[in-house]
Amino acid sequence: MATDTPTGILARLGRAGTAVENALLVLLLCAMMLLAVGQIVLRIFFNSGLIWVDELLKILVLWIALVASVAASRSRRHLRIDVLSRYVPERYARVPGVIVDAFAACMCGLIAWYSAEYVLLSLGDTVLLDTPAWLAHGVLPIAFLLMCYRFTLHFAAGALGFLKRRSARAPSA
Repeated sequence: MATDTPTGILARLGRAGTAVENALLVLLLCAMMLLAVGQIVLRIFFNSGLIWVDELLKILVLWIALVASVAASRSRRHLRIDVLSRYVPERYARVPGVIVDAFAACMCGLIAWYSAEYVLLSLGDTVLLDTPAWLAHGVLPIAFLLMCYRFTLHFAAGALGFLKRRSARAPSA
């Protein structure tokens, strides 16, 4: 059996990460739907309800939004406002994208740092029925760190691509 190249290992890790993200999205969405419908049925037909479901649904909304954001940053389907590239000459059209990726990586890294501090500050707090708050809010620094990583990769790929094209056009001495 041949040894895997680093590129092959990274590709497999990328596919595994994609599968985990997609499975987590499906699981979270199904859980949200079941809990919400169950709570509605309990309220309408039995004049009752579970006191912890509403808070859990709020936490699940946070989780699904952040997992979806990580998945969107993977495939570059995140929200983008692309105004500048229309006014830049065609040969420099990728420069604004590289700058935006660098800025997004910095902002996500900053948010990951401060959300980690927030989670550390809430170590003694509880949510739901005596569940540690860090379990519910721990997704914040993890998701933003993953988005920072992805935007850093996009930035590096764009910058290297721009530099390669630029060096290919340069006349040799």
